[in-house]
Amino acid sequence: MQLVNRMSDADELEEIRQEKIESLKTEESGEDAGESGAAPDEPIHISGVDHLQEVAESYGVVLVDFYADWCGPCKMIEPVVAALAEETDAAVAKVDVDSLQQLAAQYQVQGVPTLMLFSDGEMVERMTGARQRPQLEQLIQQYS
Repeated sequence: MQLVNRMSDADELEEIRQEKIESLKTEESGEDAGESGAAPDEPIHISGVDHLQEVAESYGVVLVDFYADWCGPCKMIEPVVAALAEETDAAVAKVDVDSLQQLAAQYQVQGVPTLMLFSDGEMVERMTGARQRPQLEQLIQQYS
């Protein structure tokens, strides 16, 4: 009986998760109603293992910032990452490596910050360590 309840709870959680993902997609597309697939003006906080792939496939170019709250260089580039979300055509996603250790391991993140650039759902660039804004802008333009 207890096993049945756990399975039912897991199914319910998955259903809630899927509804939330759809809700977020609707909100994002509502903000940019005039453009199909337009990137949001703020970083997208990744909530789970599958969420990153969904985001990477939803936008043409996605800059992903694997970070940790305790990381000095991560805090240093946070305003740059936020500005890139607001001022470029790329979507920007943030992954907290402490909360999403499985995702960080899947992408072999061994140091933070690690920045990855996805184009058309595929990872095309990877950088570890803080980077200057002009370098990141040029990289985004290269794939836009």
